[in-house]
Amino acid sequence: MVRKDLFQLIETINLTNYKNFETIKFNFNTKIVCFVGLNGVGKTNILDSIYHLSNTKSYFNPIASQNIKHGESFFFISGKFEINEKEENILVSLKKGEKKSIKRNNKTYKKFSDHIGLIPTVIISPTDTNLIIEGSEVRRKFVDSIISQIDKKYLDFLINYNRTLKQRNAMLKMSINYDKSFKNTIDIYDNKLSQYGDIIYKKRINFLSEFIPLFEKRYLQLSSDKEVVNIHYNSDINEKISLFELLKDNLEKDIRYQYTTHGIHKDDLNFVINKFPIKKFGSQGQQKTFLIALKLAQFDYLSKLSEIPILLLDDIFDKLDDIRVKKIIDLVNEENFNQIFISDTNKQRSETIIKQVNKSYKIFEI
Repeated sequence: MVRKDLFQLIETINLTNYKNFETIKFNFNTKIVCFVGLNGVGKTNILDSIYHLSNTKSYFNPIASQNIKHGESFFFISGKFEINEKEENILVSLKKGEKKSIKRNNKTYKKFSDHIGLIPTVIISPTDTNLIIEGSEVRRKFVDSIISQIDKKYLDFLINYNRTLKQRNAMLKMSINYDKSFKNTIDIYDNKLSQYGDIIYKKRINFLSEFIPLFEKRYLQLSSDKEVVNIHYNSDINEKISLFELLKDNLEKDIRYQYTTHGIHKDDLNFVINKFPIKKFGSQGQQKTFLIALKLAQFDYLSKLSEIPILLLDDIFDKLDDIRVKKIIDLVNEENFNQIFISDTNKQRSETIIKQVNKSYKIFEI
């Protein structure tokens, strides 16, 4: 898939009973939008509402019911977008005890996955440190979320794999007699997992072959060529052994542990700096640079294969030194960024930084 020359712009958003907001509306007509205010007033929640409209869920709290304002029974978020000179109206709503609803131009989606990729969005947030410090699931989700925005079939394969994995694990837990019927059913699950898993593995390999060079380039730009970084992909599968063979070879172990011990659901990324794990050997500054480079590489990848994403910068100026802030400003000035949303606690700092960017801007005090 080759990127077309598409343009997207958020014109308005409306929030009702979303997180800490009772009701609030914003009109945007600039390339750069900044929300400033004290901690706790809801700046991050506004950025999250944009992410929610784009990706069908909150970036910070994927449990939908917990995004309803305390004491209320529902929330809704609406946004008007201009995408390639066409108006698109997106509405996300939820009532307690009911399923979330997502509408595009008043038409309800039957599958939320059909919405993924319409409005590519990249967020950079202090919580991104989880990509380094947390377990492998966080890093898999990072990879899967990027691929899913440009490859609808990948998301379907992933959903089917996880559904089959859940069924296989349930059988491993419930079975007492490992008879012919059990083995026949396990064979069915193993065939399905292999069918989906081998495809997912190959797509992840192909993705990383394009993504890693983009990441390395971004890190060098941000760090002034001070360190050598890399990303290593670890998987149970390789060219010598298929997922089906792995599942068969480890069936006894799976029966003993009562869950599927091998598969693409165990894949991980090793983040490396100067040949050592950045989690253990990287300084705070190096880790911050690594994470921003990851997200800018995500931006580059989506821009290349889909369309230029909306960029959400959550409270990052407060966490970076002046040198790294200048690097980011230089990149924004030099390259073809689309719309950028920023949250900050310091209005004067934000305005000083934004004025260095040769683009129209608007500042909202929350």
